[in-house]
Amino acid sequence: MSASEVAIEFKDVGLTFPSAAGDAVVALDNVRCRFAPGKVTAIIGPSGCGKSTLLQIARGFLAPTRGSLRFFEISNAAGTVPRPAMSIVWQEFNLFPWLTVMENVTFGLELRGVPRAERDARAHKAISAVDLSGFESKYPRQLSGGMKQRVGIARALVMEPDVLLLDEPFGALDAQTRLVLQEQLASLVETSGTTAILVTHSIDEALLLADTIIVMTARPGRIAEEIDVALPRPRSMATTHDPNYAVLFDRIYGLLRDEVMRAMVIESGGQS
Repeated sequence: MSASEVAIEFKDVGLTFPSAAGDAVVALDNVRCRFAPGKVTAIIGPSGCGKSTLLQIARGFLAPTRGSLRFFEISNAAGTVPRPAMSIVWQEFNLFPWLTVMENVTFGLELRGVPRAERDARAHKAISAVDLSGFESKYPRQLSGGMKQRVGIARALVMEPDVLLLDEPFGALDAQTRLVLQEQLASLVETSGTTAILVTHSIDEALLLADTIIVMTARPGRIAEEIDVALPRPRSMATTHDPNYAVLFDRIYGLLRDEVMRAMVIESGGQS
């Protein structure tokens, strides 16, 4: 079995958080979805719907209170396998300020006990992939926000994960930098063949990067619809001029608008 054959399945997953006020908060309810190996799946929905919570369950940081999560070989769906190796890129840069770019990228490899020569070679390759060659000796304080996030992506890629988890990776960046890094990440995921799960608020980002888009409802988070993105690759901002892009955008926006409005009512104390 190769790592690229491992699929992830959520079956009737629910998660309830206790509340200090006494009323439990149902974050997720009856979530059923599958993340295909070697594909990019985007999760999109209104704020507070449980997008990042799903990611944390997949990573093993949270355990569902109902339902199950399993990993299995796609060619043998009956055979459950161990959790594949995962790396995560957060919205916040989370770099060690006292380490250089090179040291930040090799940090996980060093903890894993990878020999110096190998980890340096892998780090140089990852740094080059995000166009930061020449910045290996710089410290985070010497980098722009976009460069810091590219270091974060390199740090994830250098671990050669079976699954790459992306939690609003460009949410803290300005709009112009975000567009450039979206294109760059699209190129990286297209060439790597890594299974990727992307949490985003951006329809454009989801359409640029994903093979499948999961649209979630307002809390409690459920799956409203799964949409296949049949847009040709490679994708770039030029893809936004494809007539099918506009059709998909309008379809997703229509689903999201209803859910965002419902979330706003819930947050204001009204009834859904």
